Amino acid sequence: MAIPESRARQRLAEEAARIILEEGVRDYGLAKRKAAAHLGMSGRREMPANTEVQAAVLERNRLFADAANRREYRDRLRAAAMVMERLAGLEPRLVGPLVTGILEPQPLINLHGFAETVEEVIFRLGDMGIQCRSGERHYRGGHGMRVPFLSFRGPEGLDIELTVFPADGIRQAPPSPIDGRPMRRLGLAAVQELIAEVEADLPDAS
Repeated sequence: MAIPESRARQRLAEEAARIILEEGVRDYGLAKRKAAAHLGMSGRREMPANTEVQAAVLERNRLFADAANRREYRDRLRAAAMVMERLAGLEPRLVGPLVTGILEPQPLINLHGFAETVEEVIFRLGDMGIQCRSGERHYRGGHGMRVPFLSFRGPEGLDIELTVFPADGIRQAPPSPIDGRPMRRLGLAAVQELIAEVEADLPDAS
């Protein structure tokens, strides 16, 4: 008997969520294709939307998170705040899975920063004794854009990816790859508030 389409979409979304959280796959399209292969499904109509996968990720994250996971999440937020304080002149914003409460397998922190040129950011990091590697990220939607990013090692051995937008790029966030809406960005004060919220939910003050 064929699986109803709605149930098939749900199963694919749940399997894609497992792949994202356990295997560290960040590309939702790739996670969905791997999920379809694992489950032996190939129909396009059965393929869930990215928003359905994200909902499944958040639900799985909620169900399987324990106190140790929440403390690790808190610690990554603290590390992000430390880096944001050091880079205050770039008006950094936290983006990505940490913003939505998702703890990925890989210890990665995604930030957006704003400057006239990426070269000045490289020099600034160099003055702090931070060596970085450069790359380019492509944001779809609208006319599309290619934006440089710098990767370097942060506190507690965490990897930092700092995407450098033009100074006026702070006014408009790029589209989210999940739903196409402007990406959610958190400034330092908002990150500190999030840390306080997480700590308040921990079973102890450790």
